[in-house]
Amino acid sequence: MSTIKINWGARIAILYLGFVALVVTLVFMSMKHDTQLVTKDYYQDEIKYQEVIDAGKNQAALSSPVGFSVNNENVTILLPVEFSDKIVKGDVQFYSAVNAAWDEHFPIDGQSTTFIIPRSKLHPTRYKVKLRWESEAKTYYQETDLNLFRQ
Repeated sequence: MSTIKINWGARIAILYLGFVALVVTLVFMSMKHDTQLVTKDYYQDEIKYQEVIDAGKNQAALSSPVGFSVNNENVTILLPVEFSDKIVKGDVQFYSAVNAAWDEHFPIDGQSTTFIIPRSKLHPTRYKVKLRWESEAKTYYQETDLNLFRQ
């Protein structure tokens, strides 16, 4: 039996070619990976983030946080008692980190403190619910994690 002897120059060339093949493979795989920003206007939203911080402080000063109740048919949003006879305008964003196509927006408009969203309009996934609303020229903001996996 004979063994093949490889000199040091060939070993360096094999190591170098292996490294190049690894880098090319990683670049090819990263080009196929779908990356999505949180929002399409991510940079503009980041500039306006101080308004979100101020609205979050307004929400923290309320008697209780916004409540969420989930059953098989609906997601119910319950605003604190301070808004019982006030006109409330805003929107609810259901943000899915899994798939941007599953994100949903619903308007809030009226004098009710209870808003009902049908579960049929939402996917069975984990959402970050971003609730922005305004009442009497004061803005409020709350983020809540909501799990809508079907039991």
